[in-house]
Amino acid sequence: MEQNEKFMKAAIREARKAEKINEVPIGCVIVYEDKIIARGYNRRNTDKNTLAHAELSAIKKASKKLGDWRLEGCTIYITLEPCQMCAGAIVQARIDKAVIGSMNPKAGCAGSILNLLQIASFNHQVTLETGILEEECSSMLSSFFKTLREKKREKKTLDS
Repeated sequence: MEQNEKFMKAAIREARKAEKINEVPIGCVIVYEDKIIARGYNRRNTDKNTLAHAELSAIKKASKKLGDWRLEGCTIYITLEPCQMCAGAIVQARIDKAVIGSMNPKAGCAGSILNLLQIASFNHQVTLETGILEEECSSMLSSFFKTLREKKREKKTLDS
């Protein structure tokens, strides 16, 4: 198995943890010297915290592990294209590369709406690779939202 797929599968496992607690299934891992040094998954609703995104959780853990806020030499693997907040954090952390499973045309800031990772005027640009295990990442999200819509319809029917 190719390295990118191996690490994206680890990010998908993190996303499944979010799904198990009824969170949007987004996960990520941060890799340094071919080893996973940090993991994160979406916990925004669980923690009642806007900042509880998979990427921010993993960045915090990776910084603690390496003893530095600069995560140079690291690659972040994310199941869904990061939002503006997370894309900004990736740039600020000086992460070398971002590998993304599924793009997010409604809120993505690694190329869909904006590309905050590669603005030439910034003091750091992130190498970008997209579409790694895209079908698996995308279908996981589609299935989650389909189930959520069905639950809302059932609840609406019961409330009527």
